[in-house]
Amino acid sequence: MALIVQKFGGTSVGDVERIKKVAEKAIKTKKEGNDVVVVVSAMSGATDYLINLGKQITNSPSKREMDMLVSTGEQVSIALLSIAIHSMGIDAISYNAMQIGIKTTSDYTKAKVLGINTEKIFKSLKEGKIVVVAGFQGIDEEGNITTLGRGGSDTTAVALAAALKADRCDIYTDVDGVYTADPRIVKNAKKLSCITHDEMLELASMGAKVLHDRSVIFAMKYGVPLRVLSTFVENEGTLIVKEYKNMEDLVVTGIAKKADETRVNISGVPDKPGVAAEIFKRLGEANINVNMIVQSVGKDSKSQISFTVLSTDVNDTKRIMDELKEELGAEEVSYDDDIAIVSVVGIGMKAHSGVAAAVFEELAKAKINIEMISTSEIKISVVIRKERADETVRLLHKRFIEK
Repeated sequence: MALIVQKFGGTSVGDVERIKKVAEKAIKTKKEGNDVVVVVSAMSGATDYLINLGKQITNSPSKREMDMLVSTGEQVSIALLSIAIHSMGIDAISYNAMQIGIKTTSDYTKAKVLGINTEKIFKSLKEGKIVVVAGFQGIDEEGNITTLGRGGSDTTAVALAAALKADRCDIYTDVDGVYTADPRIVKNAKKLSCITHDEMLELASMGAKVLHDRSVIFAMKYGVPLRVLSTFVENEGTLIVKEYKNMEDLVVTGIAKKADETRVNISGVPDKPGVAAEIFKRLGEANINVNMIVQSVGKDSKSQISFTVLSTDVNDTKRIMDELKEELGAEEVSYDDDIAIVSVVGIGMKAHSGVAAAVFEELAKAKINIEMISTSEIKISVVIRKERADETVRLLHKRFIEK
């Protein structure tokens, strides 16, 4: 007997008929002799609807109250799925985050999971029940409801799998696996049978929407085998593991696009120690994640610092940068949301040179201007104009993967 955690996203539970199909999948896994824990998102469109309701009242609603509001979407899903499982003759029980103690930080709208009390879940599994858990939500030390941010149900599922020491975590979605690029952009994108945690983390953090990057971090940290597969198509999906045979044979595993970031430029900053530290310390204290960073120094001993943040964090970023402009004596702060980040990812890049040169050559031939560059052992990312992002993905996919 294995313990399997299954996660179903919003499209998988988009209506009552789809919820019944999810119930059938959970029951099938149960009848194969496994213990089953199911994590579900809110029904497709429900979270956006709830957010819109809050913003109809005010453009800047309390983050605490928004978490209270949007977390109700998952409660509807877990109740409906449990009812569906019951109707098919199998015992099930639903739990929200408060009932099973999914403890998080108090960072409303993007809280981080600190721990999970597994006692109730194991008790219910021992009683032969399928356990249905609300994704995306948690509670802080004061008992306030929090949410984990977009894609947070993935994080809930993998965190549960880690806490329960599950044999595997299956992420069911509306795609049948991880592809070398978004199939909506690249017609010849190929489905991968296997990918490493490292590669998946880079792809997820740079725009691939199959998995939330924090869920991959949990999987890496606790050694949870992940599988991404479709709710609607029967196949083996993509297995995400620590390593696989012939890892370095394929130089580039995938191309990702991220179009939800804004570039921030602070110019005319005195070039002295501690300036960058103060900027990024203040952003970090506000729980604003910074992606790419470039600093340059002019002849007048003043520097310009450019970095990118999620577009959803721009309002908070502006507040902090307005304060810092005065404190640091900077000349100007500007914002540019007409950008995209395109990334080339592959574990094989560790053993093959010349990938960066090939990326730059391909974009130069197409007269695509590179505005920022960031690299790691297995990733090269470039900032370009948003309107040329899809073209860039297709060019690089053809150069590295279709050759």
